[in-house]
Amino acid sequence: MGLIDDLIGRRVYLDANVFIYAVEGHEPFQGLLGRLFGEVAHQALLAFTSELTLAEVLVWPFREARVDLARHYRSVVQTHEGLTVVPITRSVLVEAARLRAATMLKLPDAIHVATALQADCEVFLTNDARLQGPPGLEVMRLADALP
Repeated sequence: MGLIDDLIGRRVYLDANVFIYAVEGHEPFQGLLGRLFGEVAHQALLAFTSELTLAEVLVWPFREARVDLARHYRSVVQTHEGLTVVPITRSVLVEAARLRAATMLKLPDAIHVATALQADCEVFLTNDARLQGPPGLEVMRLADALP
């Protein structure tokens, strides 16, 4: 069974790198992410991300003066059918601080993980090999799904 099949019917947090790879068409993930976002659009899985994702994905387009790409990211990283963009609340920040105190997570990663926990996600989808989730949050990496 493949990665996407493992995600069907689950609450899945999408890390910022998932959006970057999908929008910018990074090989070898293009086919996998095309299917993932198709399943999100059909609500075969419930996807979540943080407002922080928008800040992270906009850095390169702003640096390169790619107004078109920045506009596209703004369109993609917004709440729509199958995807919920969760606000950064005080409770998310408190949980992120608790996670940082207990682990070696950097603040952005801690905010992402705290958001996933508060959204009751079962899976955290990323390609960050260093990211570790707390008990109860399964971390899946895109690279692990490749042949």
